[in-house]
Parts: sequence; structure tokens; C-alpha cells
Amino acid sequence: MKRTQVKPFRDFFKHVTVLAGIIFFLIATGCQTTAPPKPYQAPPDVTRESGRPYVFYTAVEMAEAIRKGEVTSETLVRAHLNHIYLHNPDLNAIVTVDADNAIRQAAEADKAFSRGEILGPLHGVPITIKDHFAVRNMRTTNAHPDMKEQVTLFDATVVERLKNAGAIVIGKTNLPYLAMDLQTRNDVFGRTSNPWDPERTPGGSSGGGAAAVAAGMSPIDIGSDMGGSLRIPAHFTGTYSFKPTENTVSQHGSFPGLFNPEKRAVRHMASIGPIARSVRDLELVMDIIAGPDGKDAIVMPVQKPSEHDGPDLDSLRIAWSDQFGNVPVTEDTREAMKTFIKKLSDAGITVVRIDPDYDFQAVWENWGEMNDIQLMYNQPGYIRMFSFVFGWSYRERSPLMQMVYPLSMTKSVEVLSRRDQLIASFDRFMDEWDAFICPAAALPAIEHRSPDAVRLSTPIYTRPLKVDDKQLNYWTAMGAYATPFNVTGNPVVTIPAGYSGKGLPVGVQIVGGRWKDYELLEIAQRIDEVAGAFGEPDGY
Repeated sequence: MKRTQVKPFRDFFKHVTVLAGIIFFLIATGCQTTAPPKPYQAPPDVTRESGRPYVFYTAVEMAEAIRKGEVTSETLVRAHLNHIYLHNPDLNAIVTVDADNAIRQAAEADKAFSRGEILGPLHGVPITIKDHFAVRNMRTTNAHPDMKEQVTLFDATVVERLKNAGAIVIGKTNLPYLAMDLQTRNDVFGRTSNPWDPERTPGGSSGGGAAAVAAGMSPIDIGSDMGGSLRIPAHFTGTYSFKPTENTVSQHGSFPGLFNPEKRAVRHMASIGPIARSVRDLELVMDIIAGPDGKDAIVMPVQKPSEHDGPDLDSLRIAWSDQFGNVPVTEDTREAMKTFIKKLSDAGITVVRIDPDYDFQAVWENWGEMNDIQLMYNQPGYIRMFSFVFGWSYRERSPLMQMVYPLSMTKSVEVLSRRDQLIASFDRFMDEWDAFICPAAALPAIEHRSPDAVRLSTPIYTRPLKVDDKQLNYWTAMGAYATPFNVTGNPVVTIPAGYSGKGLPVGVQIVGGRWKDYELLEIAQRIDEVAGAFGEPDGY
């Protein structure tokens, strides 16, 4: 009797186990859209021509030219639109263009100027916005197939402030699905290419914005950074970016329609900032977008120092390193940094090579844990269990791919406490230096690479990347030099430092002390003047 009772139970358990495995496989594989992506195509019967020289002015130069009456806003906007129509079909950097409205706003800005009115420091200057920020009456998709037709009816705080400063939003730029990759491709719009080599990625997740700025289709793009998403694209495309101190810029209006504001999970490591073609443009934008807005309660007031001419070069003390833990950089990167550092030394700056007494393994693991806690907190328990059990071999490939299991308040407090210790440790290191310089990634822009799988809508990369003669995990090679400063929250300016043997840009991160954003921008400006490494890609 007992045997006949046990056997059905075993059979039932076996069937349930198989069914659970099938369900998990389907969930892990993800529900991908069957419709092909729709990359940008210029409308018929538009003017496709270069917008030079205007489109390669910096935003500061554009604003000054308008104020001096040398060019009208409408001329600038039309030049950018024509440039977009000419080049964007190949790059797919800008995914939505609001041409008619932009031209109308430009005409209004010109009328205001004729009356002696200046609308703000960006009066009449065209800009673009990453497609996870709400722009009133424009499509905002978050690169999510279910939101490909979403039109937002309000402006994100950063957008509102830029508009109030006179800027004109001409379009939205591409990003990976929910900004969750270091390349830029998605099932809504397809992939974005790098102006320096269309066979390579501009990085991610702010890759569309970086490609647009590098190619002269926009002087400024607003992006975001939780794991290098501003800095890696700037490095890959030879542009400039600024990741401000954490909680300096409001996140209100970011990822509209996706997250419940009453259950905000992402409170740490994320920063919003600009991509541009000069440090001065970065500083101008930060003057506009930084500080509390009455909507994002964790944004801190920013104290800008009194106006001055910037630091004297011979008074600067800068530490630098091209080696984080056991993650090497390419020879091209080392040589570009070596030349860059020599220029600074020859200019009288004190530069000291030093490997910080810092546990990079611990900081990488903490980034992965923080990422998991904030982005995956609402996963059903059975999915997290299967992910934990069956995902261990993938997580072993990189210290950045961590999972907190079981997820509990106790474990969350432990992770946050470890982060506090890592922040304090790096603060002590930065107390001795005006800035710290390091690579932005282990290698220059990589060739486009499709994920080996997609699980829970997350790209899975198992094939390694080659860093000279060493094989590195995708996430490690791309993110090991950027993610530490998301953990610590420090401000970082990324500027061009040189070029690889294949002519690809090589950028560096210039890291400042927390809350010393404006001091860092002034330091970066002086360093950039000495380095003089900015260049424009051929053909644009």
C-alpha cells in the first residue's frame, strides 16, 4: 500500500519539476518582440547636406554667435536637421526627430532676440535628449517594445531646466533596452554605430547621444550613468562627458511609465549628466540642471565656488594609474595615457603614478550587489531562486555579475554598509590629491557584438573580449574601470586623451572629490587645454 502511494507522489513531483523547468526557461529566455526593429530613416523630400561649420561649434560658441547676431537660431536648427538627415540613417543615433516644432521654437527665439530678449544661456541652441527622459509631447520609449508609441505629456526636470535656459530639443537619442548594456541596440530601433568606425559600437547606455555629438548632429546630449553609461560612450567616440556627484541632478521624469514613483528602488549609484564637445559645455549644462527641484527628495544643493580663473597648473597634484586590480588595459591605451601624462608633466603639473590601496575586487562585487538589489528587487521569489541556482557559472565570469540571495532587509543593509566603507576609503585617498586620472575602459571601441543569449530581458555575453593577448569577460573589459566611481559616487569628467593604432579615440577619466564638481570641471578644463587631444571623425 505504501509503495502505491509513494509512486504517484514521485511521478507528480517529477512532472511539477519538469514543468517548472520549462516555465523558467520561457521566462529566462524572455518575451522578445517578433517585429523587426525600425532604425531611423530620414523623411522623403528633405534637405540632406552637411551643416558645417555650425554643427561643430560647441554649445558655448553657438550661444555666443546667436547673442552677437552672427547666426540665427533657425539657421542653427536647420543646419542640424539637414546634418541629421544626411548622416543619421547610417548611424541610427537619433531615434525621434521633432523637426517642425524645433523650427517653430527657433523662429520664436529669433523673434525674442529681435525684441532684445535673451531666453537664457542656451538661447536658441539645439540639443538632444536620451530616450528615457520625458519630453513633453514627444515619444519616450525607454527602448522598451511595449512603450514604443508612448508619448509623454510632461518634461523631466533636466529637460524643463534646459528649455527654460533657451535650449531647443530637436530629438531623442538611442539607448539599449532599459539602459541595461554597454552597447547601444534594442528591439525598437536597432543598433547605433560609432562615427569613427561604423563597424564598432559607440558604447552604452548613452551611446546614441555620444554618437550624435561626435558626428555633429547635436552639441549636447543629456544621458545617465549607473555603470559607465556616460563615460564609456565618451571614451569610445572621442567626446566629453560629466558624471556628477551622486544625487546632484534630479531624476524626476527618468524612465517615465516604467517605474512606480511610490516604490522607488534606484536611489544609489545613478547620475544624470551631459555629453558634449568641450569641458566648458559640460560646465554650462551643469549650471543649468544641478540642484534640488522639489520633486526628487534626495537631490542635494550644489555650492558653486566664486568665479575665478581656475587652478594654476603648477599647483595641481594629480595621481594616476592604468591598472585596476588584475584587469589590464590594451597597449594602445597604455601608450595614449603615457603620452597624455607626459604632456601634463611637461606643463608643470605634478603627476604621480600610484596604484590606490583599494580593494577593487570588493568594489566590483559591491557594484554588482547594489545593482541587483535596486533593479531586481521585485522579481518573484521563484525566479530569483532559479536564477541563483542555475546562474552561478555565468556570475563566476565577472565580479560585476553578483546576486544577493536570499534578498532581505538584513542583506541589503550589509551591502549598503560595505558600500559606505568603500566610499570612506576612497575619500581618504582623494584627500591627498586634486584629481585622479585613469582609463575609462580596458580597450577602445569594440566591434558590434550581439549577446549570446537574452534572459529576463538582460543581455548575456559569454564570449570573452580580447585585450591584447588576454581574454576578459565582456562586462569586466567594458566596465571594470568605470563602475568603481558609481560605487563611491565621485564626480568624473571624461575627456579625449589620444588615439589607438587604428585611429580610435582613447579617453581618460578625471576623478574628483565628492561634492567638488565645479573644482573638478575647472581642473579638467586646464588639463584638456594641455592635452589638446580632441578631434572630429572623418566624413562628418
